Formats: sequence, C-alpha cells, structure tokens
Amino acid sequence: MDRRHFLGSLGTLAALPAAAAGAAPSPRRPFDPVERTFGELAAAQADGRATSAAIAAAYLLRIERIDRSGPSLRAVLATNPHLLEDAHRLDAERRAGRIRGPLHGIPLLIKDNIATADPMPTTAGSRALARSMHAHDAPLVARLRAAGALVLGKANLSEWANFRSSHSQSGWSGVGGQTRNAYDRLRNPSGSSSGSAVGVAASLCAAAIGSETDGSILSPSALNGCVGLKPTTGLVSGAGIVPLSPRQDTAGPIGRTVADVAALAAAIVERPLGYGPQGPDLDGFRLAGVRLGWFAASPGSHPESGPVFATARAALAADGAVLVDLEAPKAFGEAGDAEEVAMQYEFHAAIDAYLGALDPALVSCRNLADLVAFNLAHAAEEMPLFRQETFEAALARGPVSEPAYQSACDTLERCFDREGLAALFTGGKVDVLVAPGSGPADLIDAVWGERPSDGGWPAIASAAAIAGYPSITVPAGAIRGLPVGLMLVGRRNEDGLLLQVANAYERTTRMRRAPVFAT
Repeated sequence: MDRRHFLGSLGTLAALPAAAAGAAPSPRRPFDPVERTFGELAAAQADGRATSAAIAAAYLLRIERIDRSGPSLRAVLATNPHLLEDAHRLDAERRAGRIRGPLHGIPLLIKDNIATADPMPTTAGSRALARSMHAHDAPLVARLRAAGALVLGKANLSEWANFRSSHSQSGWSGVGGQTRNAYDRLRNPSGSSSGSAVGVAASLCAAAIGSETDGSILSPSALNGCVGLKPTTGLVSGAGIVPLSPRQDTAGPIGRTVADVAALAAAIVERPLGYGPQGPDLDGFRLAGVRLGWFAASPGSHPESGPVFATARAALAADGAVLVDLEAPKAFGEAGDAEEVAMQYEFHAAIDAYLGALDPALVSCRNLADLVAFNLAHAAEEMPLFRQETFEAALARGPVSEPAYQSACDTLERCFDREGLAALFTGGKVDVLVAPGSGPADLIDAVWGERPSDGGWPAIASAAAIAGYPSITVPAGAIRGLPVGLMLVGRRNEDGLLLQVANAYERTTRMRRAPVFAT
C-alpha cells in the first residue's frame, strides 16, 4: 500500500520535465527541505527558489532515503498519490496572486487515525481497517486544505492509539510495523503519534498532525525533539477521527518550532485560541511579569536531567518570568483506576458507533466484538508482540449509562480539574504551569513492551489530558544525545497564551538539534 503509492508519485515526477515538475531553478542543487520552517518554505516559494511541487518532491525523496531505506524509520504508512497534482494547483494559484496564507504549499503528514479524502485508507494501524477509504476529509483536514496545506501522506502510529493492550509496543502497528526513534533507531519513539513526531524530527514533512487522549502528542514529541501541542479539548473537531475517548480525545499539531505549531493550531481550531492581553503576536511577547508555576522533576526522571532543567528554569527567569514553586495536589493520587474504567466504557460505545458507520463493503468489522474476533483470526499479523486484553476489558463494559461510568467521570473531574489543575491555577495565582518533561527514550523492548514506569512523565501533563486543559512540550536539551522536553500547561481555552510562553522559552534557549542520519 504505502510503497506503491510512494513509487507511483516518484514515477509521475520522473515523467515530467524539470520545470513542469516544479523543480528548483538549478537541477544540480535540488531543494533541501531539512529543518525548514514554514517561513523559510514560504520565502523559497515567494522568491522563486522553489515551488510547492519541488518542496513536495523533496520530501518524497527524503522519505525514500530515510524512511523506506537507510535508517528505515517506518514513520510514513502511505504517501498521497494526488500530492504533486495538488501541489501544481497551489503553484498555479500562487502565480495568479492568490496565496491562502502561511500554510500555502506546506506538505503535512496526517496521523492515520484521521480521515482524508485522498485514495489512502484510514487504518488506525490495524489490518481490520486496511480498506477503510473515506469520501470526505475530517473537518480539521478540510480546514488545513482550505488554508493551502498539502496532505503529503499518512503517518504510522501505535495501533488503535495504544489502547489495545497495556503491554503494547509504542510505534508498532499491524499495518506499518515498528516506527523508530529519529535519534536512535533502537529506541522507543513513544506514541501513539509516533510516525507524526518521527516524521517531523527527521524532516520527512514540514509538520504533522497527531492526536492525543493522554500523552500521545506530548510524549512522542518530547522524545523526538519536537514541539507538540495538545489543544484544549473541544477546540478541534473530533469528527472523522477514529475515537478512543471522545471526552479526552483531541487532534493537535507537531512541528519543529513553536511558530509553526501555532500556525497549524490557528488553522484547525473551531474557535479562537485565546491569546493573552498582548494579542496573538508571538515574537513581541515577553515573559516579564508572567507567573509560572514550577514543579520539581518526577522521581522517575533520568539522573542526569537536573542540569538540563536547571538551565530551563534559569532561562525563563532571565526573560522576566516570576517562578512560583508548586507541588502536585494530593487529589492527583486519589483517582485510582478511574481513567482506565472511563475509557473502557467510552471506547466500547464510540468504536461501535464509528465502525457501524463505515462502508460494510470495505470494512467487515462492525463493532468491538468483531475487532476482537478479527485479531484472534489474524493473530500472526496483528498480535505477534502483544495481546488485546484492553479491548477485551472494554468489550466487557456495558453502556455509558451505567453508574460505574458516571462515578469514574466524577472522580476524574474532582481529582484532575476541580481539586487538581483548577486549584493549582487559583491557589498559586499563576498563568501557566511548567514541569520538567519526559526523556530520554528507553530502548524498544519487544519482550516486556511498555512497562509501568513514569519515565519522568510529569503529573500535570496527564492531568491536562484528562481535564481537557491545553498542554505543550518544547525541546529542553538532550541527555547523551537523546532529546528531553519541557512541559507547559495552560488554563482551559488559553492555548494562545500557552503558545506565547512556549515561544518565549524557545526563543531564549534554542535547544532543538536535528538528528543526524548516515545515508
């Protein structure tokens, strides 16, 4: 599926004259997409150094060199057969003076649990959905296209957004195999937006869209040296996305800079981002007087992380922020298994509705029971590494009208919102919460899978996912060459202010370093 689409795109490109294919002016110096920001890609198109088609072709070639061969990252499940045709259309618009905005001609990877109308299935990484084609874009994809973005292809992911098993292997799917960390192919890429983050880190795309229920944007972004934003839940339409927990699910952008992530966020949200009193300006924003609640590193943090996050704290203070030391609320530890229980109920109901609405001629599985049976019947391909005990637990749950479901939701609201994040923001009188983030990446472990360990994961990041608050990770440095991230959480519907604070930190530190590949 993926290789055929990719080679078809290359064949189309090779059959065209250089000018028609949108090649850069000098054929001896093809356009180099590595680490290019949206602004740099726009400037290259504006001054004639490249076209949208040339940029798209450069990413296709890099996917072949880095993802399909060479390090073989396996971040990209499929490339879009219509990519170059779409790029030429945008080039024609540019020549006619119609520029749609900062995303005009920008090639993006879309996580493969998000529907696109291109001839690529939306699989959630499962062979059960290998033929699941969609006639319409998910609303967030439609908004990206309207803004001028190109759908470059679909990104690999942890199958079923890492929900099938508690011992799953991040970045593995039955459709795409194992995604590799961009900085060390033997290490965990994290998930579930594994391919989206690795694709961005390795410059296989200009940026990507991932999705998160709890950690699925922030964690792979942090471990692959990217910026990842989990928006306030509800800001981005969830229609057209394979569901896990509609209460917690949200799509969000992953990029190499905060500015690029902010541009993507502005395109996909359904209502304003909620910038601070200084307005939506990123570059002009300063931290002077902004109160940041600072949390100590998690007990599971790497022993060499201390100096990294001491530098991060010093940088925030140097830019004028007021640092307020805070501790995680007691309520964070009182939730027990409420999140797991709630998501089991929600997944059962939501996936039954999703599958039941698909074309039965393309997808034979009509509900969760069918999925469980499909995996058992295709165990060699779907369950060579881990089983499906989470699916089975969800299948055993009844309707969301049961008291156990409402009790779990009430517990989550109390522990992570009312007595959790809301209490922190109010009691600490702070604008944004900041915590040392996760990383460096563990080795991929096909025997144990994902073992219970916080790995430095900050409690406020999961709290934000559960309570629906916006959160972001920004590169904070590296430990032995492997990235670590700084996590920030904002008030609900104040995503813009969160982006401003993250951008100010990035501007002061510039900690991102590109991975190096031998090709």
